[in-house]
Amino acid sequence: MLSALYHGMEVRHLDQSCSKAEISRALHHTPQAERIMLLGHGSDKGLFSRKDDNIDVFDRLIVYHPHAYYLRRHGSNIVAVWCNAHLFAQAEGLHGLFSGMIVTEMSEALECGIVTSVEELRAENEKIARRLRALLDENVPLPDIPRRMAALDDAHTPLTKFNYQNFYYL
Repeated sequence: MLSALYHGMEVRHLDQSCSKAEISRALHHTPQAERIMLLGHGSDKGLFSRKDDNIDVFDRLIVYHPHAYYLRRHGSNIVAVWCNAHLFAQAEGLHGLFSGMIVTEMSEALECGIVTSVEELRAENEKIARRLRALLDENVPLPDIPRRMAALDDAHTPLTKFNYQNFYYL
């Protein structure tokens, strides 16, 4: 789902093979004019990673407190989409566009008490990612995106109402 946010763009892709030092170096050397996108699963503690994508368990935090210095230094040109990224941002004094809890899996829907189907989940998550990408491509200012995303909800189901309301500019 989240690959729609960077598909076709010239990006420097950092993944689970990168060490804490490599990520710190990449963040340190990213010009402020260049957007940093942090995408995946996570918590209020940071962005998760796992060594083996075939196992549904996360091994570590790949972006977390030690990286906050570089992210704060970068300014507000940050887009972070993972569950409760906004809580991580608030705790670390970060600025940019951050997601709250975004339901992307049936287990999360059950946890949040949201009645949905696998089909709706798949279709609506692809749609929300494409819509966010379109706003980014149109160079909509990051502070305007939460309001614009909420207005793009055309299904108004429990799932979409929950997800579209969970974007924050901090």
